[in-house]
Amino acid sequence: MFSPSRRRFLATTISGAVGAPFAGSALARSVAADAAPSIASTRLSDDILLISGAGGNVTVVAQPDGLLVVNGGLAEHSADLMRILDQEFRGRPIRVLFNTDWHRENTGLNETAGQRGARIVAHENTKLWLGADVFVKWQQRSYAPLPKHALPNETFYTTGKRVFGEQPVIYGYLGQAHTDGDAYVYLPRPNVLIAGDVVTVGAYPILDYTTGGWIGGIATATSTLLGVTNAETRIVPGTGIVQPRAHLQAERDMLATMRDRLVKLMKQGMGAAEMIAAAPTQDFDAMWGSPDLFMKNVYPGLWGHARELGGII
Repeated sequence: MFSPSRRRFLATTISGAVGAPFAGSALARSVAADAAPSIASTRLSDDILLISGAGGNVTVVAQPDGLLVVNGGLAEHSADLMRILDQEFRGRPIRVLFNTDWHRENTGLNETAGQRGARIVAHENTKLWLGADVFVKWQQRSYAPLPKHALPNETFYTTGKRVFGEQPVIYGYLGQAHTDGDAYVYLPRPNVLIAGDVVTVGAYPILDYTTGGWIGGIATATSTLLGVTNAETRIVPGTGIVQPRAHLQAERDMLATMRDRLVKLMKQGMGAAEMIAAAPTQDFDAMWGSPDLFMKNVYPGLWGHARELGGII
């Protein structure tokens, strides 16, 4: 859902982020010259590759009979991504592709993978959004449905487990958070959590209220992710470098604090413009950047949950 220019901006803001120690410990390098120059790969382990710069982070688990991929970048980078996968893994096919939400920066490989017979796995709500015409009000942009072969062909509602080659894989639903179809994928053996766009670096998370995202839900989602992880877990965000658990804790604390502050302001009768003018995020902006879009999107999401918040007015 981010534009490519916003994604590039985020990529330039993370060099001093909490996750820098992991970047130094991994074998990072640029991919072949015939790929898009902004795309790079980082080895997280012998059989796990992180590809960045294709729209959103793409995580690849390689096993002898094929690949499990979590998220697929933007469609315009799909040819470059497939070339990287072919070069890195000698033509091993994509067997399983997870979508952590419906946004286009995470679903760009769906058409190619679907045409080649991959299992495309997502929460049921993600499949529904991908199969519908969607108008995203805060972007003033419409999205057409993906063709049938590009839609998830395996969905879940709560949690699931599978074994891919020698790798156990655990996945689960995060509720109404960044969208209403957010999911995580956890690899317990290497202790890697792929969190999608619920976890952000250098920017406040996007609350896509058009498709069910809201601040209370994303605060709960980050708490859920903390319950999946431990002190040694490496966390792959939607974009940007791998983060330690401390970054996830910081995001959860920020979101919980902002949820309480913003509910209080709404109960005082403030509208969106008045809430922005009150600068409730100012003590977090140094870490999370400009709050403008975050604040713009938080307001309609809160109104949508007024009843469970005990009534706004």
